[in-house]
Order: sequence, then C-alpha cells, then structure tokens
Amino acid sequence: MIRSTITVTALLLALASCQDQQSVDENDNSVSADVEATSSEESVSILRPDVVPPAELRLTPLELRIGFPDGGAQLSAAAVESLQEAIQSPQISQGGAIVLRGHSDAAGSDRVNLDASLERAEAVKAWLIENGVDADRISVIAFGEQNPIEPNALPDGSANDGGRAVNRRVDMTVLATLPESDTVPTG
Repeated sequence: MIRSTITVTALLLALASCQDQQSVDENDNSVSADVEATSSEESVSILRPDVVPPAELRLTPLELRIGFPDGGAQLSAAAVESLQEAIQSPQISQGGAIVLRGHSDAAGSDRVNLDASLERAEAVKAWLIENGVDADRISVIAFGEQNPIEPNALPDGSANDGGRAVNRRVDMTVLATLPESDTVPTG
C-alpha cells in the first residue's frame, strides 16, 4: 500500500513538472520561435558522425628504440634516422616530456654496464638538444644490464652475441600532452 502511494506520488510530480515546463514554453514565444527556425532548417544531432570526440584526438605516447648493436655510445646512421623522424612527431612538437632509458648487455661488471647505459642515453639526449629539443623536457635513466630484451647467454652458457647486440639500446618515450581544452582545472 505504501509502495503504490509513493509510486503514484512520483508519477504526479513528474506530470506536474511536465505541465510547468509546457506553460513556460508557451509564455516564451521568442525561445520557441528560435527552436522552430532551427528545426525547420536542419536537424542537428549532438552525436554527429562528422565530429570526432576529443578522446580520439588525444595522442598516445611515442615509443622508440634506438639500438647500439656495435657497443659504445656512438649513434649509428639508423639511430639518427629514427631520431630525425621522432623530432617531426606531434608528441615532440606539442612539448611532451621525454624519458630516455639506457640499457646495456651483461658483458662486464655492473658498474661498467651502468656507465655504458648512461653514456648511450646521454648521447641520445645530446642529439635531441642539438636538434632543438629543450633540455628541461628530457629525463635520463640508466638501467645497465637490468632489463634485457633477449638472453645475454645461450643455454650452454656461451655468449649470445645477437641477444647482447639487441640489449644495447636506449628506449625513448615521448609523453603526449593534453590539449588545453581537456586539462582538468585545479584548485
């Protein structure tokens, strides 16, 4: 009994709300005339197929791997070519932060490998700065031999030269920035 009384009351309130809105619309001729003019010209949906929602306009981070297969910290022609393409990317031009993660193979001591990975990341950073990227945007992390892509040794314990060559690298991430209209206000 109480439930049906609540339901009836809710329905009456909803109907009263509709009637109030109708009387407001009847009293405001200028608003209804504008609505009629718009609807007679063209019906425009808020879900237009020709408009891309902002979420689809956002860039994804740029991921790039710069190899140092011959060892050392000298950028190869292929590495320079990859970096030249990267600096033309929208992620770079929008000013996203750049993280350079240097890596090495497992040959040598931990200290030598850590230093080698740092030198590689610093070489990429220097190239980016020489080619117009602001140094304040770039962070360098040296991992040494911690994160191999391929095994440094074969199952029999001998050196895996191919794996070691792949592990000598710098992984570059350029974070995408949000368009100003998508920023969340703080405060």
